[in-house]
Amino acid sequence: MGPDGAPGPAVPWRKVLWERQPFPDNYVDQRFLEELRRNEGIRQYRYWAVVKEAGFVGQQLSCVAIFITLWLYMEQGLLLPETLLWSSLICALLGYGLHQALTSRVESCGEPRTHLADLQSAAIFLSFTFGFSPVLKTLTESVSTDTVYAMSALMLLAHLVSFPYAQPSPPGSLSLNAALFASVCLASRLPGALHTFAMLSCALLVFALWPCLLQTLRENAPGHFTGVCMGVCIGGIVGLGSQTLGGAVLLTLALASVTLLCPFLLVRLQRHKDNIHGPWDEAEIREDLSRFLH
Repeated sequence: MGPDGAPGPAVPWRKVLWERQPFPDNYVDQRFLEELRRNEGIRQYRYWAVVKEAGFVGQQLSCVAIFITLWLYMEQGLLLPETLLWSSLICALLGYGLHQALTSRVESCGEPRTHLADLQSAAIFLSFTFGFSPVLKTLTESVSTDTVYAMSALMLLAHLVSFPYAQPSPPGSLSLNAALFASVCLASRLPGALHTFAMLSCALLVFALWPCLLQTLRENAPGHFTGVCMGVCIGGIVGLGSQTLGGAVLLTLALASVTLLCPFLLVRLQRHKDNIHGPWDEAEIREDLSRFLH
């Protein structure tokens, strides 16, 4: 029987395009579905492993809450800029020492960055920030306070959305710039230039240096990573709760959703995943073509 059901010699179908065959262009034989493959290379997730990785998202959300809490304290006059500066300096020194201790083994194989270079970078940033603090203080004088708060909220949201959680060391340029822009907007509403300088220094510590230290901790001391993330989340809730109880409740619900509910949904819905592969897929070149790049 032929392909159209008419009597005739049986002609075997071949999967070729360069010869004419007595079959329609869209014809396939019974072997077509034999090459069907389902969920090829699918990755099985474990709930607590996903919760551990989601802790980075939760702690970054808590870092934003801690930064907002510090700003609220400074705006209300409950936190002096000198206190914030000294606290930031102590935290920076402790974090730098911990970072050096964790990366000493890794950098022993290569050329390590010298302490003098780190000191020069810190001195340059602090000098420029302190010098431009009076300018940054008056940067948004012609802008209404509601607009400044709206821009700050939008930029902090952009920071959280664009933050490179998989490899946050160093932080992405978009997320870091968004956080610093929000910091400048909020710092411009503080009473004096010293307040602005203290707030921007704290912003660099929270949004630029802390993610690098936490990533180093995740790579070199994974046993302590979860505890640190939990501590930051608790600190964010307690700090925000000291200012507004509603904000603390919202932050708690957001952290529970990000770190507990979303991993549960990911693991639960993973069993319903159904990816099919077969001869209809696009051709993949598996040959090593790196020799043509030189």
